[in-house]
Amino acid sequence: MKNAIGLIIAIVGFIISSSTYIVDERETAIKFRFKQIIESNIKPGLHFKLPLIHTVKKFNSQILTLDAKPDRFLTNEKKYVRVDFFVKWKISNVSEFYRATRGDIARAQNRLEGIMKDGLRNEFSKRTIQEAISGERGAIISSLRDKSNKDAKELGITIVDARVSQIDFPDTVSESVFDRMRSERQRVAQDFRSRGKEEAEKIRAAADREATIIEADAYSKGETLRGQGDAKAAAIYAKAYSQDAEFYAFYRSLSAYEKSLSNAGDIMVIEPDSEFFRYFKKKTN
Repeated sequence: MKNAIGLIIAIVGFIISSSTYIVDERETAIKFRFKQIIESNIKPGLHFKLPLIHTVKKFNSQILTLDAKPDRFLTNEKKYVRVDFFVKWKISNVSEFYRATRGDIARAQNRLEGIMKDGLRNEFSKRTIQEAISGERGAIISSLRDKSNKDAKELGITIVDARVSQIDFPDTVSESVFDRMRSERQRVAQDFRSRGKEEAEKIRAAADREATIIEADAYSKGETLRGQGDAKAAAIYAKAYSQDAEFYAFYRSLSAYEKSLSNAGDIMVIEPDSEFFRYFKKKTN
């Protein structure tokens, strides 16, 4: 009796285990009925199936990386470049993926690598070496990603990201490219220097013009003030002369004596009865 109960329990356990399956959060699955797909893109969780009739195949739903081998591509100048790239991709339609690759990740990566290389070959053939390495690498990747996604869709794959990690050249090509880049940078630098000199000349001319205006204005004000001072001095002299002309003449003569006879070594040749010495001879009461 115990053996029969144990057998029944074992059969029930087998039926339950054969009737259920679990899909992990990092997976997606396909359900088959005699090798025919009846359900795809099965979400994570606990699911049921008919034993011996239904089979389930699980696939990784995470983002995968294709690190392709470097390859050579011909540019618009008919020169080869060696390109190293990688691709981030994931399974977006598991039934399409299974039909296209039989669920083989390695086969899918080989086909994806071929799609990407065809796209790179097309993009590099439209550009020169300098365009490819200077400012158009982002445009190459953007265009490549858009076009490759259309082809990858037939594999049930979505390209999440793609990057060109390195571009190498033969030595002769590298030197030629660097020479052209160097010449371009020198041309740009010379252009900036010329613009700087032009701006400096404009600033210098403006400063000179402003300085001339300031000096002219200051000279004009100085002459005005000097004229006003001379006018006041003349008015004072005139007023003094009008009050006592003789004293004013005597004062002016004393000033002349002081200036003329202040240095002991000076020699003055003049007649004694000259008007210059009139106050030396004149007697006053």
